[in-house]
Amino acid sequence: MSRHPAALAALVAAFALGACAPVAQKNADVPDPSRADMHDADPYLWLEDIHGEKALAWVERENAVTARAYADTPQFERTRAAILEALDSDARIPYVEKLGEFYYNLWKDKDHPQGLWRRTTLAEYAKHDPTWETVLDLDALAAAEGKKWVWHGAECLKPGYRRCLLDLSPGGGDAVVVREFDLVDKAFVKDGFALPAAKTEVAWIDADHIYVGTDFGPGSMTRSSYPRLAKVWRRGTPLADARLAYEGRDDDLAVSAFRDLTPGFERDFVVRTIDFFTSETFLRQANGELVKLDLPLDAQPAAHREWLLVELRSAWSTGGASWPSGSLLAIRFDDFMAGQRDFTALFTPSGTTSLAGYSWTRHHLILNILDDVTSRQDVLTPSASGDWPRTALAGAPELSTVEVSGIDADESDAYFMIVTGYLTPSTLSRGVIGEGTAKVLKESPSFFDASRHEVHQYFVNSKDGTRVPYFEVSPKGVDLPLGRDHPTLLYGYGGFEVALRPSYNATVGRAWLERGGVYVVANIRGGGEYGPRWHQAALKANRPRAYEDFAAVAEDLIRRGVTTRAQLGAYGGSNGGLLAGNMLTEYPQLFGAIVSAVPLLDMKRYTHLSAGASWIAEYGDPDKPEEWAWIRTFSPYQNVEPGVDYPPVLFYTATSDDRVGPVQARKMAAKMQAMGYENVWFYENTEGGHGGAADNRQQAFMSTMVYTFLWNKLTRAPRD
Repeated sequence: MSRHPAALAALVAAFALGACAPVAQKNADVPDPSRADMHDADPYLWLEDIHGEKALAWVERENAVTARAYADTPQFERTRAAILEALDSDARIPYVEKLGEFYYNLWKDKDHPQGLWRRTTLAEYAKHDPTWETVLDLDALAAAEGKKWVWHGAECLKPGYRRCLLDLSPGGGDAVVVREFDLVDKAFVKDGFALPAAKTEVAWIDADHIYVGTDFGPGSMTRSSYPRLAKVWRRGTPLADARLAYEGRDDDLAVSAFRDLTPGFERDFVVRTIDFFTSETFLRQANGELVKLDLPLDAQPAAHREWLLVELRSAWSTGGASWPSGSLLAIRFDDFMAGQRDFTALFTPSGTTSLAGYSWTRHHLILNILDDVTSRQDVLTPSASGDWPRTALAGAPELSTVEVSGIDADESDAYFMIVTGYLTPSTLSRGVIGEGTAKVLKESPSFFDASRHEVHQYFVNSKDGTRVPYFEVSPKGVDLPLGRDHPTLLYGYGGFEVALRPSYNATVGRAWLERGGVYVVANIRGGGEYGPRWHQAALKANRPRAYEDFAAVAEDLIRRGVTTRAQLGAYGGSNGGLLAGNMLTEYPQLFGAIVSAVPLLDMKRYTHLSAGASWIAEYGDPDKPEEWAWIRTFSPYQNVEPGVDYPPVLFYTATSDDRVGPVQARKMAAKMQAMGYENVWFYENTEGGHGGAADNRQQAFMSTMVYTFLWNKLTRAPRD
């Protein structure tokens, strides 16, 4: 999940499938599920003490048990080494961001696990082996300061791009330390802007002032754990003297403020994010007065130079015209603020299309469009008359993803184009609108033999008749049924309007496809594959539609002979971890193994854990009895029961995850073990935040754990 403006047929014998047959408890300190209070009170609340001695001792024991079972084999080490080799490869594309005259990149490899922030020129970058200048060595910084800093980005002051505000996380979580950095001196600024670890938002106003939202003390953070106050902080003064720009409510998601520093179009904005999908945007005048933009609460406005773009999540009628949800509208900013409403529609969706995003160059607007989850691009050019002539940008191979973005919207019409696909290593091209086809700058190597596989897109009707797409990557030239040697992994997410698009993944290739596995991605409702309507179809009380879609894909794979229940695995993380948890409790008959990563699972208490309150707009509020009545239907922690033929399951999480938090995975594993399910596994990394890993080594280990567990359970492969 993103913070804000960012979660998978008959029953057969348990022993035949290696399912979770009831056995004796693994841990003596886990409560007995036969107790009368099992369903009246939560006996696992002690595991919510994230850093408590007793809870961490339980984590340590579980980690040891899981590591012995799956990490202590030669095959595990071979897979881990293969994944790490790809993650650390010097041949990877070093993606860059232009700041002034230089192109910046954060690079991690075996010698620099925390990363090098480095830069080069365009001429150098175009070379096969560019010369880079190191700006900040995070590993050296970590060694000098005794902190394992995890890079979370930089906010640099334009147009000079000399001073930056760096976000550094002490353990990979969302909480960051902010420190001012000088790009000319390549050093932190003495007595510069600095803030201790918190879920902080900062933005430049000018060289001596910034907007800041942080933990100012009691009452300064929202219930969702994000800033409630936005203040103006002047250089050289105590943070306590920062002047209030805006104060939100405790039940808001967050408050932020920023200045658009585009030369000649400088404007200040305050955003009150009410929940994950609604917000109010204010233009902040020089005297501090706020003027609200008169837009629907769920619309997403963006000012650029003389233009205001508005992306609609719901249908809207204004100025004598109406537009459907998913549309992108444009109007001159000053005209809008003066009361005009003569919008121009730049994009309106069809039954199969949606807007994946847009990006400006100096004179053009690039639309990234999805049509049945495959990419195309349109280039629009605003004219003085108010028209927006449109042309197509060159596309990409079938069943691939193309992402086009402007490089420097203040200065040029240059753009980067990234092309990727399940079997197509990514390429990075650079072009200039109006100057012919983009030229390839960088190509990712092939990290696995894709020639032995093929990609197909299929559609299946869900329980209510909705047409749901999915992608299947399978061995080439193998007739159905694929049989015992080709276990199938079904991956999904289905939430927060996030679209799962084809992309090259060396980890999946090396750990799954090269071993003969089939990989399937389900584009279920709740995601953004077909825009807001696809997302809203699985909101709140309709959340089960996402799970019905995923189950329909699973059933279709079995019906088509691609796999069997014994050989079909489900995998998801965050909101996708909740998806996997519901496959476990609601559709256990479809799967031979399940992995639920950094998951939501206890939907009764999720709003009281970490940043859970920020997702009420997605799932509902369990503290309201009328909403808990339907939330309970998709709460795995409440719905797991003893004596069911559950498939083997692995829960993994991170102690430092301050977004979802580790406690829901902990409690679910402990509860199932106490019910007597032996084939329940748990692993918790200490670092890494919501990503579950703080560096490539940790990422390789956790990924290998997942794919080893799944391969073991779906093939009954002997340990070697």
